[in-house]
Amino acid sequence: MAGLHSSSSSSFQTLASRLLLLLTVLPLTLAVFAFFLQWRGGLTDPLTRWSPDHHQFPGMAGLLDHSSSDCLGPLARTHSPSFPYYRDWEFDFSASDLTPKICIQTSTSAGLEQTLPWIYYHKVIGVSNFLLFVEGKAASPNVSKVLETIPGVKVIHRTRELEEQQAKSRIWNETWLSSFFYKPCNYELFVKQSLNMEMAIVMAREAGMDWIIHLDTDELIYPAGAREYSLRQLLSDVPGDADAVIFPNYESSVERDDIKEPFSEVSMFKKNYDHLPKDVYFGNYKEATRGNPNYFLTYGNGKSAARIQDHLRPNGAHRWHNYMKTPNEIKLEEAAILHYTYPKFSDLTSRRDRCGCKPTKEDVKRCFMLEFDRAAFIIASTATQDEMLSWYRERIVWTDKSLNLKLSRKGILTRIYAPMSIIQGLKESGVFSSLIASAAQATLSKDQFLSSVESSNSSRETTSGAITSRKIGKTIDSQATARKVLEFTGDTFNPLAVAPLPPPGLDDLPSETQMFTESQ
Repeated sequence: MAGLHSSSSSSFQTLASRLLLLLTVLPLTLAVFAFFLQWRGGLTDPLTRWSPDHHQFPGMAGLLDHSSSDCLGPLARTHSPSFPYYRDWEFDFSASDLTPKICIQTSTSAGLEQTLPWIYYHKVIGVSNFLLFVEGKAASPNVSKVLETIPGVKVIHRTRELEEQQAKSRIWNETWLSSFFYKPCNYELFVKQSLNMEMAIVMAREAGMDWIIHLDTDELIYPAGAREYSLRQLLSDVPGDADAVIFPNYESSVERDDIKEPFSEVSMFKKNYDHLPKDVYFGNYKEATRGNPNYFLTYGNGKSAARIQDHLRPNGAHRWHNYMKTPNEIKLEEAAILHYTYPKFSDLTSRRDRCGCKPTKEDVKRCFMLEFDRAAFIIASTATQDEMLSWYRERIVWTDKSLNLKLSRKGILTRIYAPMSIIQGLKESGVFSSLIASAAQATLSKDQFLSSVESSNSSRETTSGAITSRKIGKTIDSQATARKVLEFTGDTFNPLAVAPLPPPGLDDLPSETQMFTESQ
């Protein structure tokens, strides 16, 4: 019996030892296996994957500085955004290691409701500096005060001193832009834009910028074709011998007549001729035009970015040139400028209120370069509110879903959601409201400040005491005014300014293609 008991006890101890060894080795084995998988990328912690502290929006790597972890940023204190990428981020691009450095220059009279989303969207895709030449609503004290608090933004008011300085500029005393002088409305704006671009080149160069782009505040850059959703990445990939890159423009195609915030509400765009096969473009031209004078409502020759270098100058608002050479330009095959053209019904009357031309077919030619702008001005000046709305729905709003689907399948219409998502995310994160609130604290109470900003944005534009560009030079000497009789001297190095041009029309169609199109 004693031997049997001893044998049983020994077997139990052996079993217990093996069980203990198994319980020890198994967790260690699983831990090693998990470590191996994680090291190879096989496991992803869901908290890490969605944490805004670890991952950024595509194309944002290295652009934004996170605030310190021991304090909450102003956005986090006041908001709990559903779109997490912008939480606690500071849009300060002063770091010297950001390359290339990109500057956007604009001439604007827009209010904060348009300008703030425009600025911060471009900050997201990598723009470091902004030069805002402001007048009208944008130059009002409350609006410009907010703009001046944004890192990387410089606000330049259109004062009499600025006008007099530009009247002595090289551009004003040359002839390649002279066909646009002393004309109202769009021509006057075109001259202002060119003069501002000339000054912006010097300012951008002094700030150490690598690229400069002229853009209106109703346009967004769409950096398609880059490895990331990043303008910096896109321009980094440009060959070193390229002096400028051309972005073909896409035109917004609104689907409602009650759009309030185009950047957040519009996702359908009409592609540029340069991004379509010729047979598709001309074969569907009439349907895509919908009775309007041209395929696009306004311009179709895009915008360009220029590498900052010696002797750079603007060549009108759509191109850049060089006094010493013909620039080497490349045209981008996927990236584009998204032009939000007449996206709001109120755009009809706002254009009317900016121009003092008579609403006749002959007189509007003095004010507007493009046919649709002329037609829109006449309607806004002569029709009733109901008639204007009916015209707007017929000519601008895309309500025919079957036509939209057909043109989408052809590739003429396309959906682009990235800008909408980015701007909506910025809005939800409280970036804009926090900026306005912080600017308000320096002067008025928040309620008073917001009220005054809203009043400024809704008021009709003012001239801010500035003289118009039609009069630049008249207050100085006869040298500038004498240009009225100068002959154009366009040559290889100084071509005439590139105006906003419409896309190709059916008159530009090769004869054999035209016969095919007419037979369709």
